[in-house]
Amino acid sequence: MKKIKVAAVSYLNTRPLIYGVKRSPELLEQMELVEDFPAKIGKMLVDNEVDLGLIPVAYIPQMKEWKIVSDYCIGSVGSVETVCLFSDVPVDEIETVLLDYQSFSSINLCKVIFHHFWKKNVVYQAAKPGYIQQIKGTTAGVIIGDRVFEQKYGAQPQKYIYDLAEVWTDFTGLPFMMAAWIANKTLPESFIKAFNLANKEGLDNLAAVSAEIPYDYFDLETYFREKISYEVNPDKIKALDLFLKLMQALPA
Repeated sequence: MKKIKVAAVSYLNTRPLIYGVKRSPELLEQMELVEDFPAKIGKMLVDNEVDLGLIPVAYIPQMKEWKIVSDYCIGSVGSVETVCLFSDVPVDEIETVLLDYQSFSSINLCKVIFHHFWKKNVVYQAAKPGYIQQIKGTTAGVIIGDRVFEQKYGAQPQKYIYDLAEVWTDFTGLPFMMAAWIANKTLPESFIKAFNLANKEGLDNLAAVSAEIPYDYFDLETYFREKISYEVNPDKIKALDLFLKLMQALPA
């Protein structure tokens, strides 16, 4: 039988979701797992190189067929810690924004916030590896994932750090869904059921998940429990619909 190709974000916040997947002989017999940064796996799903991916939701408009297939996602209610705009100056003085090359939903969230909420025009630049060193003066930068901890709690953090998920919630009153398990084709119901249960296993054992990951910058169990909201619910779907609407209304 042809194996189902599954792609997952390689960041810390996905570890609870793939904890049970990697421990399920039933699933591992049916699937191949690839882990990489969000923008890369999102494009893989759009290009039909994989069948299921924990991908940035901003890729949804590029897909001919899509369906959220799990009860779990990467989301937030307020501050999320790992999707931030770093700047030496306040928002009204920012002129240029460097966009994290590993991101897609987060850089579009940044654009939505600047255009629809902060009502400010800035110049956006696609960033390359090493771009964090270029964040200075009136040039701000979006950083996502584990590198946010390193920048925020490192030796020389920027003076202004805007948690973009928190800004979204402040303006909309809604949570945010950054990534979801999305399929680009119909998958066997038996696989989806087992996959969903495997996602839940990690969330039911966050202490064990955290114990496997030595980390100096932040207590990971606290991060998983208090900063990431993993359940797909009606409010997150409402937020997803609003985000996609605002994203598609951005100027070209």
